[in-house]
Amino acid sequence: MDKQLTHWDTLIVGLGKTGLSVAQFLRDRDVPFAVADSRENPPGKEDLLESCPDVPVFFGAFSEKVFTQARQLIVNPGVSVHIPEIQAACKKGAEVIGDIELFARSSTRPVIGITGSNGKTTVTKLLTLMAQRAGLKVEMGGNIGIPVLDLLNKEPVDLYVLELSSFQLETTYSLNAISAVILNITEDHLDRYDGFAGYASAKAKIYEQTENVLANRDDDDVMTLAKKYQPISFGLNKPERSEDFGISESTDETWLVKGKEQLINAKALKIKGKHNIANALAALALGDMAGIDMQGMLRGLRDFEGVEHRSQWVAKINQVNWYNDSKGTNVGATLAALSGLPGKTVLIAGGQGKGSDFTPLAPVVADRARAVILLGEDAEKISVALGAFEKKYFVKNMDEAVQLARDLAEEGDNVLLSPACASFDMYRSYEERGEIFMHAVRRLS
Repeated sequence: MDKQLTHWDTLIVGLGKTGLSVAQFLRDRDVPFAVADSRENPPGKEDLLESCPDVPVFFGAFSEKVFTQARQLIVNPGVSVHIPEIQAACKKGAEVIGDIELFARSSTRPVIGITGSNGKTTVTKLLTLMAQRAGLKVEMGGNIGIPVLDLLNKEPVDLYVLELSSFQLETTYSLNAISAVILNITEDHLDRYDGFAGYASAKAKIYEQTENVLANRDDDDVMTLAKKYQPISFGLNKPERSEDFGISESTDETWLVKGKEQLINAKALKIKGKHNIANALAALALGDMAGIDMQGMLRGLRDFEGVEHRSQWVAKINQVNWYNDSKGTNVGATLAALSGLPGKTVLIAGGQGKGSDFTPLAPVVADRARAVILLGEDAEKISVALGAFEKKYFVKNMDEAVQLARDLAEEGDNVLLSPACASFDMYRSYEERGEIFMHAVRRLS
């Protein structure tokens, strides 16, 4: 549906949940705007036409004429800012921002920003709960599925906790966070970036827009990006400085610590695995840097049960534990999930690899995997990357994968769905993939 060009200075590029929230935000403030989406029937179309019936819309192939009329483009994170139409508008002086930047210009409350290849959602949800236990009114949003502009309707708020993707950070310039972290950087979204350096550079924008920088000292790439900001650090070792966070280990005890101060015994955490200890340390450090009461945060940490589709325990069948890590959409996430489980594991992996290098999986699979079951678009590519590992099996769908995993797993083993890939070759989302896996597992019992 097209409408004749009328006067507007702002163009929303890409609809969906984020674009619709931007449209409603601008409508409520009487800002003239138009909407463009390369799809004829994008998600949110009916809601847009009902709530903003007089807004010019341009659905279907993008038109440079539409883009170059705008002085401001508000770009959905699903749309690359490098497409020719956006670049043409830039050459004519148009400003390119995203909904996070629009939020940052509109809110006066403190913000904590969280990005990284893996663990973002866990840390965002954990920190939100911890801050709430400390008595604050907290709202979370961003890449976690809740458009940030919708959060402005929930004020008064003491604190916003935002999960931020590299795509969102590309178009954000004035976040002004009180504390922020890059949890880690592993290869991801290389179908969108010009190599790993471009992806890392997008992540690094968060450090330009925060008062207090937190970095993962177990990740050399993160430490390199953070070095000039004199960061506080966290890591899975004993901290050397009093302001840094880490762990203190004895024969049978692991404590989460700040400097030499013991904060909480790892046995008290409901979330398991070393990667989740790292997530807990990051959340504690971010909150501490923002001035949140430590005892309240520790209460929240004790209560936190984890995130759906992220190393989520599903069932124990015939002495085999089954885990759903469908949110493991890149190699780093799968490495963390596989390394964090005790004993041997039957790994189910595969999907759309987004241009990733799967070879880092090979040594961990050789050490920790009983077998690997592969499905989806890049199954063969993963198989090649695993090299000489012999117990590799190909299946056509998740039901076959679950049934084969049942047959391959031995007593005391784990079965882990951690695809190291996006889901869109076979499923609408990683959530749908995880639900299908869990339903198949539960049918076994």
